[in-house]
Amino acid sequence: MPTFTYTHNAAAAAAVAAAYDTPPLAYVRSYGCQQNVNDGEKLRGVLLDIGFGITDAPERADLILFNTCAVREHAEQRVFGNVGALKKLKEANPRLIIGLCGCMAQQPQVVEKLKKSYPYVDLVFGVDGIDRLPALLQKRLEKGRRVLETSPERGAVVEDLPIRRDSDFRAWLPVMYGCDNFCTYCIVPYVRGRERSREPEAILAEFRALLAAGCKEITLLGQNVNSYGKGTAAGLDFAGLLDLLCQEPGDYRLRFMTSHPKDASHRLIDTIARHPQLCRHLHLPVQSGSDRVLAAMNRHYTAAQYLELIDYARKTIPGVTFSSDIIVGFPGETEEDFEKTLELVKAVGYTQLFTFIYSKRTGTKAAALPDPATHADKAARMARLLKIQEERAFPAIAALTGRSERVLVESAGRMAGTLNGRLDNDLVVEFPGPQSLIGRWARVRLTGARAALLTGELETE
Repeated sequence: MPTFTYTHNAAAAAAVAAAYDTPPLAYVRSYGCQQNVNDGEKLRGVLLDIGFGITDAPERADLILFNTCAVREHAEQRVFGNVGALKKLKEANPRLIIGLCGCMAQQPQVVEKLKKSYPYVDLVFGVDGIDRLPALLQKRLEKGRRVLETSPERGAVVEDLPIRRDSDFRAWLPVMYGCDNFCTYCIVPYVRGRERSREPEAILAEFRALLAAGCKEITLLGQNVNSYGKGTAAGLDFAGLLDLLCQEPGDYRLRFMTSHPKDASHRLIDTIARHPQLCRHLHLPVQSGSDRVLAAMNRHYTAAQYLELIDYARKTIPGVTFSSDIIVGFPGETEEDFEKTLELVKAVGYTQLFTFIYSKRTGTKAAALPDPATHADKAARMARLLKIQEERAFPAIAALTGRSERVLVESAGRMAGTLNGRLDNDLVVEFPGPQSLIGRWARVRLTGARAALLTGELETE
């Protein structure tokens, strides 16, 4: 797999310095998945490297950059709406540079729409353009013309990108990029390209740096982490990578996502059971409980195979919990198909469920399938699914009351004077405590639950 190393672009930094009397400010907003969030952190790092400062206020910015998502139509509509709202800022400040990058920008029809309908957008590039951002900005600043690219897939891994992380104690760590699965509803392989894995040495080096910096929870990222290792020199699979990382000493937790059921193996589950650093939680997107719909989705497993994997994990990993994604209203889904999804949800007992009404994505095979169900039909099914999930999950979460748990304190809670801490099983507990605990471990006794949110009291470790 071709690998490039990011290098500082002195010419771009000089162009930025020449264009502004004081260091310019950049506002970067990321939409969508955790991979996009991590890309946004790298965009900030690259901008800092060439002389920009970072601001959380778009009205103060000299550069506004939207890092976009294309998974669902609603996400694209939100971005276009937010880009439209920037027109007034551009009129008030003609020197403002407005840019759009990421998954939406990887689609030629989106770039064409931006060219024709959004003349105040100055900069467009795709998902593989983070390391090229300095050169693109230099071109925009020196030539004074729009730079709108329809980006080809590079099929490479770029290492050593500078990064401005959102947290000092939690971090995203990509292990691979792209996807080879081509689920019929999904645009990701078309915008993020084919699978390419980072070499384990590069992952290990970044992992060690995070631990040395005091990071306490690290989440490994990939569109399908279970297919990690293809094309690498080491030939290490994902379970082997987890084994490698867990050899590192330290007080930390390790998560990963997303895990495709067709590639989730008993070996992976055995690895989780073997290492205390690996969280006892599996996010295993099932999408549907109907074998007919799963085949139409090109998922390459059956409901029975999925449930066998769940059963093996339960027997192998004490206290394991599960979360999943489900699409309601896939083209051609019948009432019988949907009932099978409800049966699977009841059988698994997910603590968390991320549910979506099917969103048509132009360019995917599912977009051409007949879809006779109305939106009202799909919304009614969604309501039934959520009711079943709540009936199963809320009592199971409440049953944790009385346990003492070690949590990573992440943020202030909704109630004044409270904090939010995350358990090993990915559930969140709200409890009274001082703000000084944020970013630290705490011992909390679980005292109750409000729906999916646990409540607790701080203990002395």
